[in-house]
This record gives sequence, C-alpha cells and structure tokens, in this order.
Amino acid sequence: MSKQSLAARIPTYKKAFASGEIQQTYQSLVGIVQALRTEFHKQYKGELSVANVLHGYIDFTYFYLQNVYLKQHKLKLAIVLNHHKAHFELWLLGQTKGVQLSYWQKLKDVKWVNKEVMPEYSIFEIVMEPDPDFDNPKQLSGSILSSYETLSKEILDTLKAYE
Repeated sequence: MSKQSLAARIPTYKKAFASGEIQQTYQSLVGIVQALRTEFHKQYKGELSVANVLHGYIDFTYFYLQNVYLKQHKLKLAIVLNHHKAHFELWLLGQTKGVQLSYWQKLKDVKWVNKEVMPEYSIFEIVMEPDPDFDNPKQLSGSILSSYETLSKEILDTLKAYE
C-alpha cells in the first residue's frame, strides 16, 4: 500500500480510469460471475440456495451457496472471483466471525486450512480455476461447476467427519 497521501494518489487514480478500460473490464468480469450464478441456480435448484452476486470493493465479486447441512451449521460456501489474482476461488465461510474462528480451529489439520493464520473473510480458500479463460465463458462455467461438484462433496464429507 502506498504511503503517499490520498491527495497525492488522485492523479494516478484519475489516469487509471481515464481510458474507461478498468470500468469496462470490471463490468465484463461481473457479468461472467452473474452468468455463473445463474448456471448454479439452474443446476442446483431445490438442492442449494444461491444468493445474488455481491461486490467487494474492487477486490472480490462473489455469491453464496448453502444447503440444509451448511445452514444448520451456520456455514456457507462462496464462489469468489478474486480480482487481484484474476482467478476463481471457493471459500468456506461462517455466518459470524465467531463461527469462522471456531471452524478454523477445529479444521486446522485439513489440507485447505492455513494453520498459521485464518484468512480475513473465510475459514479457508481454495483456488478453483487458477488461470481462467475469460474469453470462453461457457467452458469456464463448465469447469467451475465441475470443480465445485468435486470440492463441495469433499468439503461436506470433511465437515461431517469433524463433527
């Protein structure tokens, strides 16, 4: 993070926005996440509740997924577009910071969990699609759905084993 004052950083900020490319790219990426959310809603109708797309500041765009088991345990899964890394992640989240901390401590031996430090917003984060082909949204959607299918089963099995 820059140590310059906000006023000193404004010219760089204005220059970054001047071409319109950042806004256009951001909107395209958000559109991909919205289409992905629609695919999850169709694919898992009646099985999962699929929340609307949410926007972090400019860092994350995501939507939550929850089945009965996750809801009972105050947990959610999230499909996350990490804008900084330009890739997709699957996060396990708690309904509150306390729930997250409790599960992070309980699951410290699980391969996805960083034993040293809990992530700021989740219990753990798994890279689903490290190098997405944003120019092929249909293939990207299929890849993420497939990855979710495998990972969510493994995550739920792990959670149940740690009850």
